[in-house]
Amino acid sequence: MRWCSVLLGLLLLRLGLHALRGLILPGTSPVVVPGVHAVCRASYGRFVLGAGDEYGRRYSSFPEGLRKEMREMARGMFSFGYDSYMKYAFPEDELNPILCRGRGPDHGDPSNLNINDVLGNYSLTLIDALDTLAVMGNATEFHRAVRLVIDTVSFDKNSTVQVFEATIRILGSLLSAHIILTDSKQPFGNMTLSGYDNELLHMARDLAVRLLPAFENTKTGMPYPRVNLKKGVPPDSRNETCTAGAGSLLVEFGILSRLLGDSTFEWVARRAVRALWSLRSNDTGLLGNVVNIQTGQWVGKQSGLGAGLDSFFEYLLKSHILFGEEEDLEMFNEAYKSIQNHLRRGREACNEGEGDPPLYVNVNMLNGQLMNTWIDSLQAFFPGLQVLKGDIEDAICLHAFYYAIWKRYGALPERYNWQLQAPDVSFYPLRPELVESTYLLYQATKNPFYLHVGMDILLSLEKHAKAKCGYATLHHVVDKSQEDRMESFFLSETCKYLYLLFDEDNPLHRVDNKYLFTTEGHLIPLDPRLRDTSWQDIFHNKNKVQQTQEKLSQTKLRTANSSTNCYKVPEERRFSLPLKSVYMRQIDQMVGLL
Repeated sequence: MRWCSVLLGLLLLRLGLHALRGLILPGTSPVVVPGVHAVCRASYGRFVLGAGDEYGRRYSSFPEGLRKEMREMARGMFSFGYDSYMKYAFPEDELNPILCRGRGPDHGDPSNLNINDVLGNYSLTLIDALDTLAVMGNATEFHRAVRLVIDTVSFDKNSTVQVFEATIRILGSLLSAHIILTDSKQPFGNMTLSGYDNELLHMARDLAVRLLPAFENTKTGMPYPRVNLKKGVPPDSRNETCTAGAGSLLVEFGILSRLLGDSTFEWVARRAVRALWSLRSNDTGLLGNVVNIQTGQWVGKQSGLGAGLDSFFEYLLKSHILFGEEEDLEMFNEAYKSIQNHLRRGREACNEGEGDPPLYVNVNMLNGQLMNTWIDSLQAFFPGLQVLKGDIEDAICLHAFYYAIWKRYGALPERYNWQLQAPDVSFYPLRPELVESTYLLYQATKNPFYLHVGMDILLSLEKHAKAKCGYATLHHVVDKSQEDRMESFFLSETCKYLYLLFDEDNPLHRVDNKYLFTTEGHLIPLDPRLRDTSWQDIFHNKNKVQQTQEKLSQTKLRTANSSTNCYKVPEERRFSLPLKSVYMRQIDQMVGLL
């Protein structure tokens, strides 16, 4: 009887094991999730995928040797573009990489704003690339480039430029390079320059003074969009400006004020931000994308995350991080809440539940109603901003959507119609926003998935954008035809973020080094000097718009549409997909990949 019982027990055990095996997919193995809080386990416990999953097989690891190879490819990409500019284009503003010659302002056609807003006849590409040279540890070329800027560049030019572009590309780079030169820590190696006497800081002030007339004679305090560097605001200047152009000057102007001890620059930039903030809708809390600087009336009522609005939101948060002003954080939190309530569509959680993938759409600022069915490539910056805010889960989902578009075309079309699953505007000017968000998400999660994304981007650029003397804009993302222009942000941002993504040991990534990137990708350290001013009373706003009764903090802001998973990514999740394969497949289907 006893043996019968034993045999029966063994038989039942064997049958039970067979039944259990039938519930486990071939090629998978049980996974133990140690030491994770119960709340986190509910969110993350189902992310680990077996070797039998196609997404898991592709993205679950990234060999060290391959990472170093990609780092050197990114370095080589920058070097080829930079060296070609210096050989064929300097001292002009940009490189034409197909014809191998330089490009400056279009003096023959002042209405050619696509060129003239950016090119000011001041060696734009060289200045914009300064801190990328330092990040890559090239002290010799960094010193040579700084000397060239000091010796050859002047802002006393009859050039009419966009205030926003001159601020983020030129002013921001001069400030960043000056800080690198004078930093006592010298994290990138010895970047000090013998005989340097703050010339870049003086040049930054000279440029900013030439931009100040844009803030004069406006009834709202918001600046004119363009200014002539020699003559001031042109007589025929428009009164309409975009929200980002008027409200994204605070970081660079604030840094300059705090380094000089002169409140003028920060004051005018902060006044413009407050003016815009006061015009947001009472019903939705949203802002439009084009405003009249004299009347304060909204000319464009579209509210979204892309062109015309993007860096306004970015600089609310980054200004707070740099300067510690509580007002900036409060505005950002309120803006983020309105974005989540009115722009976000799709299921509530990124990695849980049923429904469409989360997506941020363009709506009417007054009522939150959908205005169109396209999004633009500039919106790809937003996952990176969500990383800074701490909303990693939503960042993962939105980033995956843009990556899926990249996989389909090998680039990001300037506008993509998510309803038609096709580009609305088909060119790609080598923009950095997707790379930036990829880099920041990798720093937040250390998930190898993002190294694969970076490799896909890098290889696509090498294959489709490389030209005889640099890297060219893609005129059409479908047929991959090229356009003879290499914008300066390709070297200052796209190449920099790609390099840093794969350079795990870069001094920038050390625990004791804390930096922030401007909207043009320029490095600014989190320096106590930037939080110490003597003019706080000047900035105190007696007519400050009434805040909500409950003060929202950066880590506590969660809305009904915002995911509520843990902020710290558990260790085991770094070896699985950041987004469940079923949701990745859903996004791929959404853009027509499957």
